[in-house]
Amino acid sequence: MLQYIETTGKNEEEAISAALRKLGLDRDEVSVEVLERAKSGFLGIGGSPAKVKVTYEVPDAPAPKVERPKPQPKADAPKTESPKVPLGKGAEKTSVQEDKAVPKAAEPAPDGDRTEAITTFLNGLLAHMGVSATPKITVAEDGSYKVELMGEGLGALIGRRGETLDAIQQLTSYSVNRGQSKRVRIHVDAEGYRAKREESLERLARKVAGKVVKYRRNVTLEPMNAYERHVIHTALQDYPDVTTYSTGTEPNRRTIVAYSKGEHRD
Repeated sequence: MLQYIETTGKNEEEAISAALRKLGLDRDEVSVEVLERAKSGFLGIGGSPAKVKVTYEVPDAPAPKVERPKPQPKADAPKTESPKVPLGKGAEKTSVQEDKAVPKAAEPAPDGDRTEAITTFLNGLLAHMGVSATPKITVAEDGSYKVELMGEGLGALIGRRGETLDAIQQLTSYSVNRGQSKRVRIHVDAEGYRAKREESLERLARKVAGKVVKYRRNVTLEPMNAYERHVIHTALQDYPDVTTYSTGTEPNRRTIVAYSKGEHRD
């Protein structure tokens, strides 16, 4: 379920940061729409702050359990006592051993541990796709799960510009977080594609930022997914005289690198 809040700040970046602090979320977990740009006014008079709308997703509340009416107990048939047959010591001991051999029901895994759920889902998905790969899962300090798909010739899992890999990541996240009170972030990678893509996006971000400052004109980048937009935002978060924000709706949501004089300068 999607919800949103509106916040203001001296500029767009401060308004976005205020919303993220209030929500306790990261930049790539929200969508930002600039409602009003900051205006400095004349000689500091008549200025107005920037206003942004930050949309975020909250997990759906689990469906309430419907208690079915218990069946009425049937009247017990009259018991007929069978003749008691004395048992030897050996028979009595066997009966006790059989009682101990009955297995107990397995206890469910703790809510915080999603490793088994991720492994089970991915193994089933990869088998359905006919791809031989093994998920290697590590848990980061922030509680997110990093999944590296190990195998040979995994180009089909990456797809054009990582589209297939993004789809696998989204399906895994949906399956693992469904019905849970707390969502966890899951990052899926194969053949080190994410790291290579990050380097490419960071170079692009710095190149575009240089043009924005030089010509003092905003530049709108091509549509990117939430992960790639986050890389752009992070790469330029301290770049002088530049701010970034996203606009549009998925899958055509774009990042705008905007000129903002004095931004990120002491």
